[in-house]
Amino acid sequence: VGALAVAGVFALLLALSRPPGIEKIIAWPLDFFDKGLVIHVVFSFVVWFLAVFGALVQLATLRVSEGRPRFAFLGPAAVMCVTVGCPLLFIPAFIDRGEATLNNYVPAIIDPLYYAGLGLLGAGLTLATLRLIANLPGSGRKWMAPASFGAVGGGFTYLIALVCFAIALKALGGETPSYYFNEILFWAGGHVLQFVNVIVMLVAWHILGRVSFPGEAPLKPSVERVAVGMLFVCALAGIAFSLKYGLGDDKYFDSFTALQYGLGPPVMLVVIAAAWWLAGRRGATPLPWGNPAFPCLVLSALVFCIGGWLGFFVDGADTRTPAHYHGVIAGINLALMGLFLTFFLPLLGRAVAYTKVVYAQILLFAGGQTLASIGLFLAGGYGAPRKVAADTQGVEELGAVAGMYMNGIGALIAVVGGVLFIWTVAAALIGKPAPG
Repeated sequence: VGALAVAGVFALLLALSRPPGIEKIIAWPLDFFDKGLVIHVVFSFVVWFLAVFGALVQLATLRVSEGRPRFAFLGPAAVMCVTVGCPLLFIPAFIDRGEATLNNYVPAIIDPLYYAGLGLLGAGLTLATLRLIANLPGSGRKWMAPASFGAVGGGFTYLIALVCFAIALKALGGETPSYYFNEILFWAGGHVLQFVNVIVMLVAWHILGRVSFPGEAPLKPSVERVAVGMLFVCALAGIAFSLKYGLGDDKYFDSFTALQYGLGPPVMLVVIAAAWWLAGRRGATPLPWGNPAFPCLVLSALVFCIGGWLGFFVDGADTRTPAHYHGVIAGINLALMGLFLTFFLPLLGRAVAYTKVVYAQILLFAGGQTLASIGLFLAGGYGAPRKVAADTQGVEELGAVAGMYMNGIGALIAVVGGVLFIWTVAAALIGKPAPG
């Protein structure tokens, strides 16, 4: 939740740094806009998703070990690594050194502090993952429970991403950090991390389904296991591609770009199976729209599928590409919002009342992100370039202008929903837990 708050603060600072002439009023650090954009993306997309992955790994570790995990010391060590690493990721934005590189997946700032922050973040998640794996022997079939199975599958997939990072780093040798350096370093592992994110979403869907329909099984455990297994097998191809092709050649980039199509079938398998189950309970009790878990589940699947569908039309050069991944990311975020509101907080004895504000944040975020993605897609269809500031886009077509306005309005609506979510969860976490 702190990661989301940091991402929001930098989004606000980015907006404040854009008006012409503002540099005469506020002495912004060197290249603050590009650095701030890197930090906003990393905290909202990398740190936030991996933190929730870490929470699920922790939960699975406790469940497979019945609350008495072996190598327990690795837990606090993992938390310490991430706690120390996160500030190192945003400090470089406020000092006059380092260059921001808007490379794919894990954009970077060429500064020792930033790389150290990424290293500590990765080390913390690695320690947590290894502790889970170390507690699997002797646990019987406890790890086969859907949520635990997803965490284990996500853990092994995360380790695949680390292997890809290591292969790239070794191949780069002593090359001086640059945009090319960071693009190669994070390309393969960054792709594999998307499989981790989707596994986390599937685990969240399972939990939200059980919360929405107590005592029922909206999704058979075997279906989720097959979906997670498919994602893990596809992620394994990342190591093969990294070893087979020369890093940086066309086949290397194209193979990983094609690997994204491995994300769709497992998700569609789960969506179709859940929809079939819902259709089969026609005439049973009414759908639980009064429980935030259910609208989060439905909207997450809907927005994710919209983003996935937009991905069939991207070419990497215009704003149709961010339209695709913003939709997919929003779908994952909606699942995680539901996970916090209806599962994590109650588990910690800090349940929140399901007021209109809770439903408003869900609807605002889902509606705003959908509108923003469609606006980006429309603008991209008229040639609006990606990764370019508004005053240098050079768009003149009416459709492109309309699309960018839709994106701006949608983003503003989504930000309101996101702020309400952060406020709701942070207040519950800071507040006194309920007894028992």
